[in-house]
Amino acid sequence: MNAINQAVKPAAERAPSYYSASLNFETDYPTLQGSVTVDVAIIGGGFTGIATAVELAERGLKVAVVETNKVGWGASGRNGGQVTGSLSGDEAMRKQMRNTLGDEVDDFIWHLRWRGHEIIKNRVTKYGIDCDLKHGHLHTAMKASHMDELKATYDEALRRGMGEDVTLLDAAGVRAQLSSDLYCGALKNTRNMHLHPLNLCIGEAKAAESLGALIFEHSEVLDIVHGPRPAVVTTGGRIEAKQVLLAGDVYHKLERRKLKGLIFPAMGGIVTTAPLGDLAKEINPQDLAVYDCRFVLDYYRLTADGRLLFGGGCNYSGRDSRDIAGELRPCIERTFPQLKGVQIDYQWSCAMGIVMNRIPQLGKLSSNVWYCQGYSGHGIATTHIMGEIMAKAITGDLEQYDTFAACRHIKVPLGDQLGNPMLAAGMWYYQMLEKLR
Repeated sequence: MNAINQAVKPAAERAPSYYSASLNFETDYPTLQGSVTVDVAIIGGGFTGIATAVELAERGLKVAVVETNKVGWGASGRNGGQVTGSLSGDEAMRKQMRNTLGDEVDDFIWHLRWRGHEIIKNRVTKYGIDCDLKHGHLHTAMKASHMDELKATYDEALRRGMGEDVTLLDAAGVRAQLSSDLYCGALKNTRNMHLHPLNLCIGEAKAAESLGALIFEHSEVLDIVHGPRPAVVTTGGRIEAKQVLLAGDVYHKLERRKLKGLIFPAMGGIVTTAPLGDLAKEINPQDLAVYDCRFVLDYYRLTADGRLLFGGGCNYSGRDSRDIAGELRPCIERTFPQLKGVQIDYQWSCAMGIVMNRIPQLGKLSSNVWYCQGYSGHGIATTHIMGEIMAKAITGDLEQYDTFAACRHIKVPLGDQLGNPMLAAGMWYYQMLEKLR
C-alpha cells in the first residue's frame, strides 16, 4: 500500500514532512515591523543563520535574524538528518587551500571534518536541545572498488587516532549490522551522528533568543543597504546594523549582481514509512544512519518512533519530482526486501545549494556585508562549522575565513538557465564513471 498519510497535518507553512509532524514545539516569532538597531543583522533562519546567531550572541553581540518563512523552513529542516565527517569538495579544498596553508592543509581539512560534530554535541548539551541525537553510521560499499575508498579513509582514521571510532566491515560484517544483502562491505563510524534536524534548528533558535537575539519570521528581505551603516529592508520594517550576514543559501534572490551563477538548486527527495514496530530493530538493530559510496547515493536511518526515513535520487534539473514515493519505493525494497509494500506516510523534497567545485562559499559583498552559502548536500555539520568561522570573522578573527574566501569559484553565465543543465550533465558524467570504477 502506498498511501500518503493526511491524518497528521504538519505545521502550517512547513513542508509536509515527518519532521514537521513531529516537532517538539512550533515557532511563533513576530514579523518585523518598524525599525530595529543591532550589531549584526542575519538574513536567513536556517542552520547557517541560526548557528551564527548563537555564536555571536554567546560573544555578547546584539543580533537580529530575519526569515522569509519560518525558522528551519528550507533545507535545514528537510534533510536526511545525518551528521558525518564527509566534506563535499574536500579534494578541491586541498588543492586550492594549499596555496594558503602549505603543508598544513591536510591537518586543517581533517580537523574541519569533525568540528561540526563538536559544536552540535556541545550545543545540544549546553542548551538542553531535544533532537533525537544518536551516534553510529555506516558508509557502505556496493562493489569492490568502493572498498578501496573506504579502506583509505579507514587507514587515515587510524593514523589520526580514531581507532576506537572506526571499524572496516566485510559483507558478513555489514549483515550483522543491517538486514540487507545489498552491500559487500562498509566503514562503521561511531563518531558520526544522526538527529532530527528541524528540532535542532528550532532548539538553537530558542538558545539564540535566550541570549538576547531577536528573531523575525514572515519577514522577506527586499534590499540590503550598503554603506558605513548597512541596513536590511523588509516588507514591514528595517534593521540598522554595524554588519550584515546573508545566509539564505539557495533560497534567496538577493545581490544577484555578485552572487548570480555561483550556487544552484538540486532537489533531493525523502520519504518516511509508517512505524515498523519490531521490524525496525530487525532491519537496523544498531540504529545506524547509512549512506552508500555512489555519486548519486541512497541514505537512510530510523526515526525515534521506528520509521524508516529514506532519501536519494537527487534531481539536478532544479525542479521537484512529482512522485517522490514512487521513485524511492524500489530503492527501499531493493535495500530491504522485507519492506515490500510498506506504507509510506510522508514524502517531501529538499532543495540543496550546489556549488560547482563543492567548496562552501564565504565572502564579502561590501566592507561590512558578508555572505556564506553552498554546502552541496553536507549541510548539517558544515553549516555549524561555517557559523563559527563567520562569527569569528565578524568579530575580527579572519584566519579561517580568509582560507575559504581565497578559494576561486566558477561563476556560470546566465545563472540557473545554464548552471542547472551543467550540473545535470556533470552528474550524468559521474554516473557513467561510476559504472566503470
